[in-house]
Amino acid sequence: MIQQTALRNPDSFPDADVVIYDGQCNFCKSQINTLSRLDCCGNRLAFLSLHAPEVQERYPDLTYELLMEQMYLVTPAGKRYGGSDAVRYLTRRLPALWLISPFLHFPGTARLWRWLYKQVAKRRYKLAGKTCEGDSCSVHLD
Repeated sequence: MIQQTALRNPDSFPDADVVIYDGQCNFCKSQINTLSRLDCCGNRLAFLSLHAPEVQERYPDLTYELLMEQMYLVTPAGKRYGGSDAVRYLTRRLPALWLISPFLHFPGTARLWRWLYKQVAKRRYKLAGKTCEGDSCSVHLD
């Protein structure tokens, strides 16, 4: 079982970028816990599970289907980054990730990173499991 750290809520950090992730995915929760720890200042990122009701209230343009395909990051100005583009954005935003930034921003590689992200995202429940209620896992694991 994944040990969930206390994640910052967007209501408490209105100037933070909001990372919307799959809160029922063990792989995703593990990555978000790491991301939260890498936010060394503790005020650059806030987090919401895509399953939280306030996600649709705050971001009605981000449908459930879009959010299930990839994580999204929403800046305080309202700009949206999805999947590997969100990861690339984070490498510029968090000092702890600056070392990997040149690899993700190497000219001509964006399409490759998007494809790789999509491959991992499609298999995330098989990689680390899902926290399910009832038989909802069968929908995603078939």
